[in-house]
Amino acid sequence: MKKRTASRFRKFATASIAAMAACALAPQASATEAEGKKPNVLLVILDDVGIDTMSNMYPGLIDGLVQHYGPQGLNHPDYARIKGGPASTPVIDALSQKGVVFTNAWAQPFCSPTRASLLTGLNAAKTGMRDYTNWLSQNHRSLAMDLKQAGYATAIFGKWHMAGLNQYPGMKPREAGFDLFKGNLNGAIYDYWNYDYQVQDGSTPDSEWVQTKPPVKSLPGIAPTTYAPVVKVADTIDWIAGQEKANPDKPWFAWLAFNLAHITEGRFPNPTMIPNEDTLDQVSRDEMAACGGQFGTTKIGDCKAGALNRAMTNSIDTVVGKLLDAVGKMDPNTYVIVLGDNGTPMYGQPGINFIDNMYITRDGRAKGTAYESGMRIPLAIVGPGIQPGSSDAVTHVVDLFSTIHDLAGIQTPARVPNKDGSGTVTVDGVSLSPVLFDHKASIRDPNLGYIVGETVIPLSQNEHQIGLRNATYKVLCKDREGVETCQFFNLVNDPLEEFPLTPPASCDAKAAVVSSDPDANYCYLRDRLEAEKKL
Repeated sequence: MKKRTASRFRKFATASIAAMAACALAPQASATEAEGKKPNVLLVILDDVGIDTMSNMYPGLIDGLVQHYGPQGLNHPDYARIKGGPASTPVIDALSQKGVVFTNAWAQPFCSPTRASLLTGLNAAKTGMRDYTNWLSQNHRSLAMDLKQAGYATAIFGKWHMAGLNQYPGMKPREAGFDLFKGNLNGAIYDYWNYDYQVQDGSTPDSEWVQTKPPVKSLPGIAPTTYAPVVKVADTIDWIAGQEKANPDKPWFAWLAFNLAHITEGRFPNPTMIPNEDTLDQVSRDEMAACGGQFGTTKIGDCKAGALNRAMTNSIDTVVGKLLDAVGKMDPNTYVIVLGDNGTPMYGQPGINFIDNMYITRDGRAKGTAYESGMRIPLAIVGPGIQPGSSDAVTHVVDLFSTIHDLAGIQTPARVPNKDGSGTVTVDGVSLSPVLFDHKASIRDPNLGYIVGETVIPLSQNEHQIGLRNATYKVLCKDREGVETCQFFNLVNDPLEEFPLTPPASCDAKAAVVSSDPDANYCYLRDRLEAEKKL
């Protein structure tokens, strides 16, 4: 295929976002309008929703894994656990089939490090955010700063979680280049109807905010409520509508960050809930009614963790549909990116052990770990000029920094300020544009290219975990109190990490990576892993 230049793919065709969501068609913009205005970017982040919960986005994924690990394949004794219960997500499923869906996408293992990597284009070691208690330094350069400088209106709605916890010493949204923030700065909210609602709109210094009670909002077909996902989507729609009315030629970047399906911080021993009935489809309403959950309350009846996770995720899907309808009618010259921020949680208690699909081994893995179940996320990108398809390219949320620069027609910086402001560091993200527009199979060298997931786990004696992978192999090392153990996997043959390989006894003679040599791949990845740890 002839290589598409940056200038060519920035001559944007129009597309109906409403049609992408399998909703009513919106009027299409003219070619003059499409080329005269840069495209908008709508970034939607789901909280604690791994690929296992959203596997309906990936037709054939679960059945393929069952066959691979079943009697005719690897013959794992517990292969039947793979085919469980994903959430009902018809809106996002339909949207993803209109663009490129990524099957090998990683986030960081925790919420805030993922957001920081996306905002800065840097891996966790360079942001200084290896866990959810850290914060992003005001020395960093952010994606929103670059977009704003290029003429974009910028806003974020919902969860921030990059300024630390409680006192919020780190970078706030206005300091990061956002014109407006409405949401919550913390990692979790008290409950889904009663929570701190914080605003930064320029009426105070960029380091400060106004805190009020959550407003009552509604959406088409959804009754007025303070229910957080409804408020977030309504706020997003209101801001976009205001931008389109006040300055229809000015592009916008909207970051919508849900708190769902994260547990709440104020409702223990039951930190979950039953969503508002009018935000659920019939499948989810029936499941909640069958287990005795009371809609719009924290009264969960006999509903199990997997069912609650499905309902909360379905509630996201419903309100995302309302957003896509509205955006499609207002300005279809919009790229939509939907992703999870880390893997689905397994908190070690039956009521909040949420994984109910795809993975065989679940204990000691999931959110907060460097295993696949802790970092493998759903990711879809839809918009003008992107043809439907599926990509196996090894991808990380850090790549969205460079990708969004490309979509907006902005040059991605090669180097950015480091966390203490004493110098610069190389951007770690790689743009996904070759996959999106040129149908390339990958954006990294299959052997020398790699992605990194890294964390410290505060609730597990600050155990350090780091995983590196290239196109085929993965090395995962865990260090607790100075005792390190490492595992080695072939993710092509063993994507669920059930059959570790034996690493070489020594790496002294392994000077180069050879694609057919597992030992050389191990030694290369282990060397890169050690380098990341020293940053």
